[in-house]
Amino acid sequence: MRIKDKYISPFTDFGFKKLFGTEPNQDLLIDFLNTLLGKETGEIVELTYLPTEQLPARLVDRKAIFDIYCETAIGEKFIVEIQKAKQNYFKERSIYYSTFPIQSQAEKGEWQFQLNAVYTIGILDFVFDEDKNDEQVYHHEVQLFDKQTQQIFYDKLTYIYLEMPKFNKTVVELETHFDKWLYILKNLEDLTTRPKQLQEKIFQKLFEQAEIANYSDAEYTEYEASLKVYRDLKNVIDTAFSDGIQQGLEQGIKATRLENARKMKQKNFSAQDIADITGLSIEQIKSL
Repeated sequence: MRIKDKYISPFTDFGFKKLFGTEPNQDLLIDFLNTLLGKETGEIVELTYLPTEQLPARLVDRKAIFDIYCETAIGEKFIVEIQKAKQNYFKERSIYYSTFPIQSQAEKGEWQFQLNAVYTIGILDFVFDEDKNDEQVYHHEVQLFDKQTQQIFYDKLTYIYLEMPKFNKTVVELETHFDKWLYILKNLEDLTTRPKQLQEKIFQKLFEQAEIANYSDAEYTEYEASLKVYRDLKNVIDTAFSDGIQQGLEQGIKATRLENARKMKQKNFSAQDIADITGLSIEQIKSL
């Protein structure tokens, strides 16, 4: 497969982490988060990237692995994920993952349980089944609230979900900076030039970082593999959901990941790189 696109897809593991998960591109993530959250939360000026693997309190529990995990200078923690396809118990998984940044704030000795804010942000390449008939609402912001008073009960735990398939504004309809970010996330892979409506300096940098022609041979190969995983995964999932065959979905995903892992081993990718791209375990990769 030779990639003919000019820009990378942010919905690939490589693309998302290339644009938002590296120190040199911290300003891209900061601008996106500030635009998403609004100034009333306090503007983010600096982020620290944290390890994306967080071990739970009990060894028998599963690891929590996020696409991007970072915190601000005042200790606010952010989980930012691209979710490429529907999966069972997605909301439960999202809530479960949010407990790790909460637990990590525990202090030894005398501690009053004062917590810094935790934000879980999901950029979704699918639509929630329960919301599929509502085409107008694609930006969900969820907090704990009191049903009796209809007031926010606790404002330091926030879940934000963006149902990207519902965002259908054309480039000439973009009105806000937030609109522009959503447009880029959804359409970047299909663009051949930088639209005149996206001339802000921050977007100039994003387009430069996203241009495939600027990548080394190693980066190109890694993106090529990541893009194939994404497209194959989407094809398998779309087919499985339309046919209603959950077992076929799981088997198809596994077969696709194993096939791509074998090809990457033949190209001398490290086991860790293959694991990061395919989601397979190191043990599974070594057994191939």
